[in-house]
Amino acid sequence: MLRTASLALALFVFWLLLSGHYTVWLVVSGLVVSILLALAGRRLGFADDEGHPIERIVDGWLYWPWLAREIVKSSISVTKIILDPKLPISPQLFHTKVSARTPVGVATYANSITLTPGTITVGVDREHDRFLVHALTKAGADDVEAGEMDRRVKQFEGRAE
Repeated sequence: MLRTASLALALFVFWLLLSGHYTVWLVVSGLVVSILLALAGRRLGFADDEGHPIERIVDGWLYWPWLAREIVKSSISVTKIILDPKLPISPQLFHTKVSARTPVGVATYANSITLTPGTITVGVDREHDRFLVHALTKAGADDVEAGEMDRRVKQFEGRAE
């Protein structure tokens, strides 16, 4: 029930942020619809630990700023490559290990690689616990293979070592 209540609260806050109108009628309507959607989500099964991983929120607040910083650093690096007349790229296609065990962890890691400019997750091989990744440069490939993002996603999952 706590997960359903937190989903209703998250939906309501999201609605408030997007609405921009705060009359009594609209706020109450938004609250009622948020509660109904959360109850429907519980009944339909998407308000579970995978669809609404509320217990990961604290770890997320630690992971997301780090990811944002990595995205900015990578964006600057890719911008420099694009603006360089010699276009110093060295495309790499490689496999990297995945330590994440939960669907949320695997999706977070794959999406984090793809969100970071210059790298993209091309394939997921759950059987062998690895991703197929394309990197624009050798340095980008080395960053992924260094395992810092993998370690942080494992920590995000709650499995820090």
